[in-house]
Amino acid sequence: MATFLLWLILLIFCWPLAILALILYPLVWLVLLPFRLLGFAVEGVFGLVKGLFLLPGRILSR
Repeated sequence: MATFLLWLILLIFCWPLAILALILYPLVWLVLLPFRLLGFAVEGVFGLVKGLFLLPGRILSR
């Protein structure tokens, strides 16, 4: 919602820049999508490694 309100303010003050931002936003989102997916994968691998390292402690604490 805040992004939309900022875009409306930009539209009022400088409409060509607002239209350019409206066109470029989906393109930037598509370019950044692989990095977002890579981030999820790396986070999952780190969670798996953390689980493997903490497993002996969990087994011994029971």
